[in-house]
Amino acid sequence: MDLYKRIRQRREELGMSQEELAKKLGYKSRSTIAKIEKGENDITQTKIAAFAKVLQTTPGQLMGWGKELPKGTFKPEMKKVPMLGYAAAGQPLENLDGQDTYYVPVDGNQKVDFCITVRGDSMTGAGINDGDIVFVRQQPEVENGQIGCFEIDRINVCLKRFYKTMDGVMLVSENPKYAPMVFTADNCEDFKVLGLAVIKQSKIR
Repeated sequence: MDLYKRIRQRREELGMSQEELAKKLGYKSRSTIAKIEKGENDITQTKIAAFAKVLQTTPGQLMGWGKELPKGTFKPEMKKVPMLGYAAAGQPLENLDGQDTYYVPVDGNQKVDFCITVRGDSMTGAGINDGDIVFVRQQPEVENGQIGCFEIDRINVCLKRFYKTMDGVMLVSENPKYAPMVFTADNCEDFKVLGLAVIKQSKIR
């Protein structure tokens, strides 16, 4: 059972209509909820937290990570994805190439290909904290405003919000104390989109 089915099941357990859920989350109509519950629309990490609050549960339980799931929720089938390494939320850090690869379990219905461990505090505004694990769907491009995982000059990996510029790209933190990082042909030999950040697993604190 994936995230979207858990959202629907938990809503129904609470006797809440799609219209009520949409209103509580600030959506204009029930059609958005309907698409989310069908898995047609992805939702961000921040929105997962908002859904959990309204549905009187936790993000971990919606994702299938909680020890005790809401009544009537089945434990999801799991799969394991490789841990790429450490991605900085402040400045790029070296990845773990050359070290032993290990794998992290995730809901088998999630379309993700690898994960990274966050280092730093510059993505806290998006609910991504130091030590959190972020699961990434491998793809060659991300849209403006999306959070992605990026490789810079074949060495460093970082997690940032992405924007295109006239002559390059800009990676923006979710913490005002960090300035945007702008990369062009003049200061970057190779820039690669590794994928789109899909879900996160919070560090046990």
